[in-house]
Formats: sequence, C-alpha cells, structure tokens
Amino acid sequence: MRIPVALWVWYHGGTFRGFQRQAQGPTVQETLEQALREAGVPSTGVMPAGRTDRGVHARMQVVSLRIDPEDSPQALAQRLPVLLPPSLGMCVARRPHPSFHAQWSAVGKTYRYRVQLGGSVAPEWRPYVMDVREEPRLAPHDISPGRLEELLRMAVGRRDFVAFHENSSPRKERTLESVALKDQGGGLFEVILRGDAFARYQVRYLVGSALLTAAGGLPEEQWRAALETGERIVGLKAAAQGLVLWEVRYPAELDPFTPAERAAPPGLPEGPPFLGAPEG
Repeated sequence: MRIPVALWVWYHGGTFRGFQRQAQGPTVQETLEQALREAGVPSTGVMPAGRTDRGVHARMQVVSLRIDPEDSPQALAQRLPVLLPPSLGMCVARRPHPSFHAQWSAVGKTYRYRVQLGGSVAPEWRPYVMDVREEPRLAPHDISPGRLEELLRMAVGRRDFVAFHENSSPRKERTLESVALKDQGGGLFEVILRGDAFARYQVRYLVGSALLTAAGGLPEEQWRAALETGERIVGLKAAAQGLVLWEVRYPAELDPFTPAERAAPPGLPEGPPFLGAPEG
C-alpha cells in the first residue's frame, strides 16, 4: 500500500497559468507532477490545499500525494528540489497523520496582498505588486492607508461574501478573522487577511473594492450594503500579481509541519514576494 506524504511547496505565480492542470499550460500542478515522475514517484495526481489562479503566488501551498512503501518523504526531499524550475520549490516533505488531507483538514488560510499606494515600485517588487496608478479607476486619486484599513476592517466577521466572489464558488458563510495593513516603506503596503476559508477571487475583490471605495469611486453605503446584505456592486478585482497565499493552517494534532518550520521555512527563497514576519 502506498504511503501518504504532505508536501509544502512555494511558487512565483507569474510563470504559471494557475495551479490546476489545464490544456494550456504551464501550471503548477503539471510542473510538480512532471518533476515527481522524474523523481520516481508514479503519478496519481496531487491534491492541493486550494487552487490559486493565474499569476497568484504561494509562500505555502500544501499538497497531498502518495509514494511507494519502499520510498520515504526524506528520500523524496533529497531528489525532488533539483528537478523543479527556479519559480517552484519545496520546503518540507513529511509523512502526515493517517487522516490528514491537504484540503479537507485545513481550518484556515492567510493571504497577503501587496499594493503600491505612493512613491515608485522598487524594481525587485515590480512582478509582485499592484500599482494603483496603473488601474484606471484608481489612478486619478490619492488613497489614504488609514481609510483603506478602516474599510477593510468593516469586512471582519462571519458573513456571506457573495458580493465579493465568483458564482463558481458555493454561496455560504465564511469568517474573515482579521485584517491588518502594514507599511513596508516607500509607498508599499501589505494587506494581511486571515480567515477560515476564502471563495474564488474573494481576497482580490475585497481589496480592490476597498481601494475603489477609499478612492471615492464607490460610495461607502454600497460597500457596507455589499458586506451586510450581499448587494451586488460594480467592484474592482485587484490584480493577481499582488496576491500571495501565505499560510495554510491545520489542527495541531494533524499539522505535518513544526512551529519552527512555519516560522522559518527551510528552502524558501529570500527576497520578494516572500518577505515579512510570519503570522503570529
């Protein structure tokens, strides 16, 4: 019987057409599965904690897979990294609890969104940031960081975020546990969103529509109504390149990864877009 493995991988999304395998690649899934085949792992497919869209990055994406019983996660961790491209890497391979599943065992996720509100985007950040001056609906206006944070904090709580996600995601209540805005200097800001679950495009619509409201392009009463009643709005979907899947959380008894690994992930590259303190 094949044995389960939990794999922590990271990627820069700009070189991929999203996570999920599709006819027009390359995708993270097909690239990872090809590398696994080259590493001697018979392909049965990998199951991610969640799918990311084209252009979205991941500091921590977790996948479940199975390997032959004579193999081991430790041996796989030695073989796999050299077979991956520069934009995709591995931090940890671990044999998890028998009931662990990358997607269904997850109890929450954290996303970070990087947005340039003023100044000039540093060259090293260019592929990983939304510059408000390049968005026509935002460009003519100055956006106050304090106002942006005020609006985003209105979204905290358990609610139906139907006005902020695609119809392809099931309509149900989700909890946005916290939102914080961090000044990274030079006009660069980082929005940190922690929740139990997120629908497709939810973070991008929340951040984009909050930016639009802060810029005066969407009345605050419409923003509030969208949050409180699900009233549809002509919102703004923020650019994919600013978004990072930062962390996937599991119950302590099922978590394959240690607190030390979460605080300082082995093998995670230095530099953008994976800077910033770990989640506290």
